[in-house]
Amino acid sequence: MAVTHAAGNLGDGIRFALSAAFGTEMTVGEPRQLTGGASRQIWAIEVRGADGRSQDVVLRRDPPGHGDADRMQAEVACLRAASAVGVPVPAVLASGDTAPGIDAPYLLMDMVVGESIPRKLQRDPEFDEVRMHLAEDMGYVLGQIHSADTGTLGMLDSGDPLDALEAVYRGMDQPRPAVEVGLRWLRDNRPVKRPDALVHGDFRLGNVLVDGAGIRGVLDWELAHLGDPIEDLGWLCVRAWRFGAQPPVAGIGTLEQLLDGYERATGVRPSDAELHWWEAYGTLRWLVLSQFQSQRHLGGTENSIELAAIGRRVCESEYDLLLILGLLEDVDPQPDATAPTLHDRPGLSEILELVNGALRDDIAPVLDGVHERERYLLRICVNLLGIAGRELSAGDCTGEVQTLLAALDCTSETDLADRIRVSAVSYSDVRVRRLLSTSVLARLRVANPRHMLHPSRN
Repeated sequence: MAVTHAAGNLGDGIRFALSAAFGTEMTVGEPRQLTGGASRQIWAIEVRGADGRSQDVVLRRDPPGHGDADRMQAEVACLRAASAVGVPVPAVLASGDTAPGIDAPYLLMDMVVGESIPRKLQRDPEFDEVRMHLAEDMGYVLGQIHSADTGTLGMLDSGDPLDALEAVYRGMDQPRPAVEVGLRWLRDNRPVKRPDALVHGDFRLGNVLVDGAGIRGVLDWELAHLGDPIEDLGWLCVRAWRFGAQPPVAGIGTLEQLLDGYERATGVRPSDAELHWWEAYGTLRWLVLSQFQSQRHLGGTENSIELAAIGRRVCESEYDLLLILGLLEDVDPQPDATAPTLHDRPGLSEILELVNGALRDDIAPVLDGVHERERYLLRICVNLLGIAGRELSAGDCTGEVQTLLAALDCTSETDLADRIRVSAVSYSDVRVRRLLSTSVLARLRVANPRHMLHPSRN
């Protein structure tokens, strides 16, 4: 992973916290900030005790001035509760609301070595053997998590996750028919709730460390809460977390493998209906969170090409949601013919394709393995240029969508969303299904046409 060097007295703060925790003076090396932290900073540091033995330690801290001490304490409690039932997690070495030099809520833990990059775990030959049982291992570890004693976890949120998700969506004030359909279907088909358990909240490739033997560590407990344990299994099956691979569980295994592992750990085998409901919930959750993330840029809160680009991926989750709910119609949106142009070739779409190809084929390889962050941003730029080129070439399906809206006495997709919300129209109406399918497919053919390949459900 890429690193940047620490500044100020962070090293002194780590030495102070560890010396106080172990009751002996510790020697620390130079802290190195690791990439990959989203809302929190992650630092690595080598420490040495009075006996001369050294170990690598990881510091997770909130950005100074933006700390959430209660949330950090909850994460520490989750790690300890999970460790007590055998979940492979980093050992907590020290934690606190602040410390001199750290200046924010923090957590110090031992470093666990393993791979977390999804595409490597899905494709690299060194993981061929572990891939054969990794889906079952993930089911087993989730079963361990769900068996944790919740007696020390009373600080965790235990509210209804569907209510919380709807509140986030309503707060954006951007109605979408597909979201309204998802909310209505989930409320109409909700299974009987299981007793509350510790729910990780974001268990997927990227948040587990794996080596050739199996799972070495479960990371990132920031979204942990108390709730129905099947939520974690459904989230793991959401198509977004397959990262382009076909197998339905994290792109590496089958539902049978996942449930076999879970049953081995808990004696419980969730029904197909339960797992289907939570997968649908997880798909809607990612749809809403993608919309929310893009609004951080589009609404002016944070200038980020990465967040902006997510806005064009919302239609992927809309497609996945319609597919999993059985509401996707076999339609073929027909765009209007492109108007003629006075300009010489290469045309605008051809120019975008040329620039896209040069960046992808000539410039990106030069950055490979040297400038990780810059290459990642270049990949986003290439994707956005591809979207722009496809949009110019595709033509406009607005007329067809407007005709379908008029048949439902709606003036816009926002109008349709509002009518679905109050049950003025039903998501089972074939006209609604046709309109949703037409608009979502038109968007997806521009945003990411490869996503229209139907994923495996076995």
